[in-house]
Amino acid sequence: MIRADTVKRAIAGHSWLGLLSGALMYLICLSGSLLVFSSEIEQWEQPDAPTVSPSDFNLIAAETTFNEVIGNGAVLTPHMYLVTPTSDSPRARIASEKESWFLYPNGQLGQKERVFWSSMLRDLHYFLHLPESWGMVLVSSLGAILVGLIITGLFAHPSILRDAFALRLNKSLQLKETDIHNRLSVWAAPFHLTIAVTGAFFGLALPTLAIIAEAEFAGDQQAVIETVYGTDPQVELNQGPIAVNAILQQMPALANNGETFLLTVHEAESAARFVGVSVQHKDSMIYSENYLFTTAGAFIRTDGWKDGSVGKKVLYSIYRLHFGNFSGYWVKVAYFILGMSLTIVAASGVNVWLAKRRVEDGLSDLWAGVVWGSPLALTLSAGISFWLDSDLAAIFWLVLGGSSMLALYLRDLVRFKSLARRLNALGLGALLVIQVVLFGEDALRSAAMIVNQIIFALLVALVLAEAMQNRLSRRLGPTGFGVSQ
Repeated sequence: MIRADTVKRAIAGHSWLGLLSGALMYLICLSGSLLVFSSEIEQWEQPDAPTVSPSDFNLIAAETTFNEVIGNGAVLTPHMYLVTPTSDSPRARIASEKESWFLYPNGQLGQKERVFWSSMLRDLHYFLHLPESWGMVLVSSLGAILVGLIITGLFAHPSILRDAFALRLNKSLQLKETDIHNRLSVWAAPFHLTIAVTGAFFGLALPTLAIIAEAEFAGDQQAVIETVYGTDPQVELNQGPIAVNAILQQMPALANNGETFLLTVHEAESAARFVGVSVQHKDSMIYSENYLFTTAGAFIRTDGWKDGSVGKKVLYSIYRLHFGNFSGYWVKVAYFILGMSLTIVAASGVNVWLAKRRVEDGLSDLWAGVVWGSPLALTLSAGISFWLDSDLAAIFWLVLGGSSMLALYLRDLVRFKSLARRLNALGLGALLVIQVVLFGEDALRSAAMIVNQIIFALLVALVLAEAMQNRLSRRLGPTGFGVSQ
């Protein structure tokens, strides 16, 4: 027979494990919601960078600059990129695998790109700041768990239609959190399931690749990759400089209604260089069709994503489907709102579990520290990123840890949540001030304005939430049941 103290330790271990997985799920959902606006955030980080209209971009001058950068052995990497301006992102850049520089409309090299905070945010969502090889597997595994939670959750609610609009916000904390959790879970279930499935794919593709390689290709993973993605083209060696202008001038005829956004020099450090041009087709969900050229500008072939099999199209559509990178700005807004609803579902699920325990211990305080400390950590690291170009992940985790320690120290959830709302509002307000002081009118233009509007909306929501909570507290007596009239 199992001893009572062994059972007690097992229950405690289970509780801490449940809290840990819930916290990781919450962080992934929160960071993923923000990454819907990844392009806008990158522009917000450096709103004073030169903007370039696609029609005004001097390709001949850009070709000269691009070849000069490639000729600099100090910055050369296996892949070199020329990011061309588009209607959604009116900026041009030359980049290696390690760094990037903006281009002016006349093709001259501009300032170095600074995307340190968005990179930190992306690494948080993709890898939880862990080593990439197993960080992505962990994140994707949580995506697979989320798939199971969504499906089992739907089957666990036989009265979904009857209770579709049941919101008992004036009842006990457990009932309120349960209704919020269930209603958001049901209303947005198709979206949540889509995000979970596509998110699970990214990391689990690697072990799946190994399984397929072992079963069908005698363990040769490269053979599997070449079967799906194709092989590199055979080209003549040492063809000379990259004929950027000659290549891009062919794209309107080759790509019809597609929009070119990237030129990549593959094998840039070798004599067997070749060029890929990535084109986004508005009538297709695939991330891009890739058009391959010799460095001299002779067209070779496409990678066949746009006109390939259904399986290939699905495979190359997962990124855009996961992040809402299709059909314009309002799809991004919808993805952001639905992503935040999934974040609330992740938080409320743990809240319900904690309420059911009916035990007052450090778990509830620690969880509140994670929920309220995460956005504060993101805000503070974003503000610091304008001066600091490294260690932002460390700052994020230090702030998050400090928030959790503060919650444990206060041991008063009402007081801590009030303080956390005020600190988050103060941080968002400071972030807006920093933007305007550093960049002036540039902070109120284009993509920077979009991000600043979102920050302001979140600030207003926090202020209103704190005001409502204060008003409710004044209506309640010291026992919490209300003051008689």
